[in-house]
Amino acid sequence: MPNYKDSINKIKPGLEKAVAFFKEELGSLRTGRATPALVETVEVECYGTRTPLRQLAVITAPEPRMLMIQPWDKNSIKEIEKAISSSRSGLSVSVNGDFIRINIPSLNEETRKELVKNLKDKMEEAKASIRAFREQAWKEIQEGERAGLIREDDKFRGKDELQKTIDGYNDKLAQMGEAKEKEIMTV
Repeated sequence: MPNYKDSINKIKPGLEKAVAFFKEELGSLRTGRATPALVETVEVECYGTRTPLRQLAVITAPEPRMLMIQPWDKNSIKEIEKAISSSRSGLSVSVNGDFIRINIPSLNEETRKELVKNLKDKMEEAKASIRAFREQAWKEIQEGERAGLIREDDKFRGKDELQKTIDGYNDKLAQMGEAKEKEIMTV
C-alpha cells in the first residue's frame, strides 16, 4: 500500500538536481577571484559543433585574478578566444603562444551590487523549482488520501514531513547563496 513517504522520496532526485543546478549557476557568477567556472560552460564553435570550453581545454587559475586556458588542439585557440570575447562576461582575453590568458578585473561597488541582484534572481528561480516539486508531492499525497490509499492522519503527517524536507533544501540554497554573496562583496 503506497504511503506519503513514497511521494516525498519520488521528488528527492528532482530536488537534488535543482540544488546542483543552482550550484553550477553560482559558479558562473563572477567574483573578484578567478575561477575556471567563469568560462568552462562558454560554447565554442569548433569542429562544426558548439562545444563547452571545458571539453576543449585545460582551464586553471594560477593567480587570484588570472585564468589560463590551454587547448588540447592548438588550432582551436582562435575559436576559443572569439567565443570568450563574444560571451557577455566582459573579460579581456589575450593569446600568449599556446595559451589563452584572461585577466579578471576587480569589481567596483556597482558591479558587485548587480551581481548580488543576479544571485538573488537565480536563488528565487531555484526556490520556485523546489516549490513546484513540493506542490507535486502534496498533490499526490492528497490524491492518495481521496482514493483511500493514504489515511487522513498520514496525509497530515506527510504534509509536515514534506515541509521539513523542502525546508532542508531551501536551507541548502540559502547557505550557498549567503556564501556566494559574501564572496562577491569581499573586496
